[in-house]
Amino acid sequence: MIPTISSSLYFRGTYAVYVGLFFIFLITPLTVVGIFAFNDSMFPSMPWNGGTLAWFLNETEPQLGLFHDEDLLESIGVSFVVACFTTIASLVLATCNAFLFEREQFPGKNLLYILMLTPLVIPGVILGVSILAFSSTIANWAEMQFDYDLEFLRPGITLVVLGQFAFITTIATLVISARLRKFDSSLEEAAMNLGATRIAAVMTVTLPDLKPALIGAGIVCFLMSFENFNTTLMLVGSDAPLTIAMFDRLKEGSTPVLNAVSLLLMVASGVLALISVFFQSEKPGS
Repeated sequence: MIPTISSSLYFRGTYAVYVGLFFIFLITPLTVVGIFAFNDSMFPSMPWNGGTLAWFLNETEPQLGLFHDEDLLESIGVSFVVACFTTIASLVLATCNAFLFEREQFPGKNLLYILMLTPLVIPGVILGVSILAFSSTIANWAEMQFDYDLEFLRPGITLVVLGQFAFITTIATLVISARLRKFDSSLEEAAMNLGATRIAAVMTVTLPDLKPALIGAGIVCFLMSFENFNTTLMLVGSDAPLTIAMFDRLKEGSTPVLNAVSLLLMVASGVLALISVFFQSEKPGS
């Protein structure tokens, strides 16, 4: 609903009900998942057998808690490492992309920009399969020609990082470009008139102004990497990230420990999302 367009009381009421029902539809499944993390049962379903913290803190089977489940903790560690490397690589390239598309003019710029956006419209599974096929082809060729195995092109953490990096960089580029577009380039010119080099002006004037976008984009990249499943499933090796570990557990039979993991992920994601919104709300030059 557009606030500047007048509307009837009936329309505003109907719109409010629709928005309310929409948010209930989104929140209800998450709430149910969170509640069953405290169910004193071996299955994350009704009936309710009483509240318990065993799925978080218990040290013994069969109700082994999350904080004592070595397999799940290891998978969380793998996801954290993958997310950190993906975020750093994405931010570096996304910042370069933002300056390239916002500051430079060159033949084929529009085509290159469209190609950059392409990973956003390709399904994650297709992207993962394509990267796996391409990397495996190169690795097999190198092994046949030079008898040398390029292990980083085989399924594993490195390939997962490369696969996620392929599409997460695009999102970070859009976030940083939006901030850079609002930046007053005359501030850079003033710094250079005072004797600063172009690089020094960018480092001391432009990048500090881009800090909210860099932090916000970094948080978005981290969350998308940590919670990615489709692309990761195609590229994973023996060290499984959390999403793959949870998928494997679900195939064997779910227990409320997965609800406990999901609840912690929801809380952590919510906190990081609020931090991202806070930094994104800062005005340029503030």
